[in-house]
Parts: sequence; structure tokens; C-alpha cells
Amino acid sequence: MLDEQVFNLEMRRLLKRFGVSAQREVERAVWSAIEAGQLSGDEALQASVTLAIDSLSLRFHIEDTIALS
Repeated sequence: MLDEQVFNLEMRRLLKRFGVSAQREVERAVWSAIEAGQLSGDEALQASVTLAIDSLSLRFHIEDTIALS
């Protein structure tokens, strides 16, 4: 039987872990690109994220823009 409290906590844990890790990686990539002269720091970057749960045949995809200034 599904334990809603456990499920909710596990979902929050996964999303928090992803969010923190993804933010760190994007920040590193942006700073590296600025230092390399590939970005000036005033761009808006197109981003997309896909969450996949293969056992559920789930693919959830979102797209958004990350403004740098």
C-alpha cells in the first residue's frame, strides 16, 4: 500500500537534490563560459529539463529561460 507521507518525502528529497545539484552545475558552466569569453553575462539562456521514470514510462519535460542580468 502506498504510504503518502513516505512518497511525499521521497519526492521532495529527489527534487531538492536535483535542484541543488543542477543549480551548482549551471552556475559553474556559466562562470566558465564568461571567463572563456563565450558569454558576456547579459544573455538569456534557453534551458530544458526532462524528468524520466522508466518504470512508469514517464517523461516530463519543461523549457524555460535563464536570464543572466
